[in-house]
Amino acid sequence: MTFTLHPRLAADSHWVGELSLCQVRLINDQRFPWLLLIPQRAHMTELHQLDSDDYIQLFTEIRQLAAPFQQLTQADKLNIATLGNMVPQLHLHLVARHPQDAAWPGPVWGHGQAEPYSDEDLTAQINLIRRQLPGLS
Repeated sequence: MTFTLHPRLAADSHWVGELSLCQVRLINDQRFPWLLLIPQRAHMTELHQLDSDDYIQLFTEIRQLAAPFQQLTQADKLNIATLGNMVPQLHLHLVARHPQDAAWPGPVWGHGQAEPYSDEDLTAQINLIRRQLPGLS
């Protein structure tokens, strides 16, 4: 079976790079620095469906990106979550949070309308992330 990115994830985010297991994408909402890690395995909807090696690798990749992403964004809090209520494909959110952000202290999901990056800002943000986060190809 071949991995295929869910259309909603493709529409709401932009490719940043890949790690051993995960595709890394940036959510297209400039209000919140927000990455997705999507294990490139077909038909996965839950963490417990990953085999043991992939499960360990996923959390290794989260740890690999979490501290540098938090430092890059100067976040006071880094929210790491899985939901899957709207998109069943297994994916994890890394959302950099600040007390002054639009949704603080509540969740970012469903808060207002997304404010997409301009083409110029999107390119700059992706390039910055690729330079600052280790191991992305």
